[in-house]
Amino acid sequence: QVQLVESGGGLVQPGGSLRLSCVASGVIYSINDMGWFRQAPGKQRELVATISNGGRKNYADSVKGRFTISRDNAKNTVVLQMNSLKPDDTAVYYCNAENFDVNAAGYLQVWGQGTLVTVSS
Repeated sequence: QVQLVESGGGLVQPGGSLRLSCVASGVIYSINDMGWFRQAPGKQRELVATISNGGRKNYADSVKGRFTISRDNAKNTVVLQMNSLKPDDTAVYYCNAENFDVNAAGYLQVWGQGTLVTVSS
């Protein structure tokens, strides 16, 4: 079973930066897309950024130009560098991976436990 463990959340002032990391561990056959989603209080979970195993990136319009996603396939890690943070970025950030499951004979979504990012002065 594959597990995702996030780190790097915390409290930051508006305009500041944070770096979120996520490591996949367990029996890994193949991981397709990896990415980050977030959920603010009272709102639905939304996509922040994703990256394919070939390096193709996709960003939410609200974070384009401020956030950068990167990935190390050999280490099964994905990183989200967040710059110019705004109070609206406050949310629990979840790591996500499309992992190949041999029992299901297909790719299944795996989620991390989430890490809180608070942007406030």
